[in-house]
Amino acid sequence: MTKKRELPRNLHRDTLAVRVALEPSQHGENSEALYLTSGFVQPDAETSARRFADPTEGYTYGRTSNPTVTSFERRLAALEGTEAAIGASTGMGAILMMCMGLLKAGDHVICSRSMFGSTIALIGREFGKFGVETTFVSQTDLSEWKAALRPGTKLLFAETPTNPLTEVCDIRALADLAHSVGALLAVDNCFCSPALQRPVEFGADLIMHSGTKYLDGQGRVMAGALCGPSKLIVDVFGPIVRTAGMTLAPFNAWVVLKGLETLSIRMQAQSANALAVAQWLETQPAVKRVYYPGLASHPQHELAMRQQSGLGGAVLSFDVRGDTPETARANAFQVINSTQVLSIATNLGDTKTIISHSATTSHGRLSEEQRQAAGIGQGLVRVAVGLDHVDDIKADLSRGLSLIA
Repeated sequence: MTKKRELPRNLHRDTLAVRVALEPSQHGENSEALYLTSGFVQPDAETSARRFADPTEGYTYGRTSNPTVTSFERRLAALEGTEAAIGASTGMGAILMMCMGLLKAGDHVICSRSMFGSTIALIGREFGKFGVETTFVSQTDLSEWKAALRPGTKLLFAETPTNPLTEVCDIRALADLAHSVGALLAVDNCFCSPALQRPVEFGADLIMHSGTKYLDGQGRVMAGALCGPSKLIVDVFGPIVRTAGMTLAPFNAWVVLKGLETLSIRMQAQSANALAVAQWLETQPAVKRVYYPGLASHPQHELAMRQQSGLGGAVLSFDVRGDTPETARANAFQVINSTQVLSIATNLGDTKTIISHSATTSHGRLSEEQRQAAGIGQGLVRVAVGLDHVDDIKADLSRGLSLIA
């Protein structure tokens, strides 16, 4: 049996990403084990009773906990710098878990209107059915967030950068606002991941992840997670996951656990590729505007560089030219349909570069008024830059851009 060793304190994130997990089994495996089992045999009735009463005492049933999932949760918490983390079946499942744990009828939420479309629909529409009120405000205008505060405000929720316009919010300023009224600040950190940005260092209380994105990194599985203090993760969200069944599958947890090992080098390489593509797009006559935090032209460039370890991330968007919304949409479709290398899909975070039309995909279920408020026009094209060679990405985008008069 392998000798148990405690990891030293103050390890770098790159080391945490490959080392933090449960101790190896009696077999001494160097790669974390995948436990594909729905149940766990108990040594006696007394131990079974104790573990069912307190899941932290041991494993009993797959909906409650699993060693592979625990390894993923511990590693992600270590990377984010939080006390704990809890896995969920998807990123949206993690948001659902968060809202179920924190909100009740009469409570108020302030949310960026530039959030992911499904997030807006879940909080604004679905939780509205149960008496939760939501005010949607500008991602970047702190005065709107402040004006929206009220005695019943329980949660401020923002993603930074946003999907797809890459707007960056001031995490520290929002945390101070939330705490001034006894509310919590939750940050969707999918675009940056803890490799670039740790919101807890700027005062955020909860960090949400869609592990489907950069945490996995190769577009293989669905996964989600919440990171934060143990009093919320263990005491509030844990019972919800076990009761509602939004459990992260062990295989998916194992895939993302292994993805975390290469997270840092992937984010650095993909950010470098994205910056090169964004700089090139700014020179193209058919492109009206490029949205990318790594560009000096980005309105929140300096803030992004402070919060995101000096890198812009791997997602960019651009508006193609068009005199009318119909023309702009036709031109955007032409750029997308002319690609021969890029994947036409709606995911992001993959090693393969992905291209999509946000107004008809990720934000397609929003009303036109909501899309306009979020700044998402018909000519907007989103590119989640992967590890394809930069010259091949440029050449692929050129096929369609060159046809726009």
